[in-house]
Amino acid sequence: MFKLLSTTGEQAIDLQPGRTIVVGRAVTSDIPIYDPTISRRHAELILTDGGVKVKDVGSSNGTFLNGARVTEAVAAENDVITFGKVAFRVKGVSAPVQRPKVVPDFTSPKPGAAGGTILRQLPVSVSGGVPAIVDASPSGASHLKVKAQSLEERREKKLSLLLEISKELSKQQEFDRLLDKVVDFTFQIMNVDRVSILLLEEGSGELVPRISKGRTAQAGAAKHVPQSIARKAVEERVAILSDNAAADERFKGKSILIQSVRSAMCTPLMGTDQQVLGILYVDNLTATHSFADEDLEFLIAFGSLAAVGIENSRRSERLRREALVLSNFQRYFAPNLAAQIAQQEGAVQLGGQKRPVVIFFSDIRGFTTMSETMGPDDIATLLTEYFTEMVEIVFEHGGTLDKFMGDAIMALWGAPIAHEDDADRAMRCGVDQLDALDKMNKKWKAEGRPELGIGIGINFGEVFAGNIGSDRRLEYTVIGDAVNTASRLCSIAGPNEILISEAFYEQLKKPPKVEALDPIELKGRSKKVPVYRMKR
Repeated sequence: MFKLLSTTGEQAIDLQPGRTIVVGRAVTSDIPIYDPTISRRHAELILTDGGVKVKDVGSSNGTFLNGARVTEAVAAENDVITFGKVAFRVKGVSAPVQRPKVVPDFTSPKPGAAGGTILRQLPVSVSGGVPAIVDASPSGASHLKVKAQSLEERREKKLSLLLEISKELSKQQEFDRLLDKVVDFTFQIMNVDRVSILLLEEGSGELVPRISKGRTAQAGAAKHVPQSIARKAVEERVAILSDNAAADERFKGKSILIQSVRSAMCTPLMGTDQQVLGILYVDNLTATHSFADEDLEFLIAFGSLAAVGIENSRRSERLRREALVLSNFQRYFAPNLAAQIAQQEGAVQLGGQKRPVVIFFSDIRGFTTMSETMGPDDIATLLTEYFTEMVEIVFEHGGTLDKFMGDAIMALWGAPIAHEDDADRAMRCGVDQLDALDKMNKKWKAEGRPELGIGIGINFGEVFAGNIGSDRRLEYTVIGDAVNTASRLCSIAGPNEILISEAFYEQLKKPPKVEALDPIELKGRSKKVPVYRMKR
């Protein structure tokens, strides 16, 4: 068996058979290393029979074995693995290091220090809340506001309290209101001076304060949670009880001394996927030995309920947002693209941005004249069959249906989601539409119905793309001169003809055979626009 020990002796990495350990700067890493040369997700470690397998996962400053940069390698005993500029030596150990379920740690106070320093740590898991309450026995003077004549009655009251809290939190769907409720409940059930909730920010992995309140104005003046305590709770996934925190060697730091924290408890908020969502922190500013084991165990159970509430609230907000996106966009995007957009934050906000896109127009030739000889029902049936087939082809090639304009279709590639081959996708869409129309015309001819011919125009250019409308009704569309050019190309295209601009032709990775036509004049442009016709 092996472990890694930093060459400075400040940090050790314990390895377990069959488990992949992620090393990185993020606090959510299995082994966080706080050094600027370490990437947020730097490398993976796996214990093998012959040593330690190390795999770099795209770090900025590299992973090295005995000074040589590696992507993947196996390190033997006494080899040196370096992440960025932080070096670790492989050491052999007789047995794997197991973290005990309960780790008591009693540190004698320094001479002259007021009171003792006692630190207790309890591992936290998703399912460890209520059982811990049921099996635990009160120790010392608890600060839970639960009165009972017997131990059995006290257990029942605590379980009833947790049940009522669970019911109340389940009613809170709005996220900020939920956090307020968690803090209010904490003050109601525990004798504490301050309560804070910090959540891990998605992407950066940093702990961000979301709410902090004090029982009194003086207690609420300081909003910062001691980072030494917060980091330990997140990194090691343990609930912490510290008596006389200002004198505790483990938590020595200016933040604790400045805030005069005398006694503190902190529990990680564990999600259902075993990921840390954040922390729930409480403290007392004056009284030493304020909290008891029972208080910490109850805080763990309470924190588990809060974590479930946070996950449910986030899930509800996401579902509401996705439903709004889908209600606005499902008609315009392929189902998989609509679902992808729905998962993006801010997808239904008004406004947009400039971006290069492919604009595609197709229009039925001679439709007005043809419709004069057809009844309304026949026209509706014909257009429904035609539009259904043409739109499906747009979706098959990853395009966005912008709108219908009478008998014309406007589609986009490159917005809201871009691909490297958007131009080629649009080109294939045009060809497939003409092929599909050939088959439909044969069918309609056999049924005695009129045949259709369409003209297609495709352009590429920068446009304003975004959500236009009101909060009640949004439409994703593009605006700009490039749109007008595509529309003009479509209008001059003959039946079953595809005309493309020079700007679009230059974007094609696999251009088809084309022939140059006379450049066309466009309103508002001094120079004529080169035009190509695709050869079929």
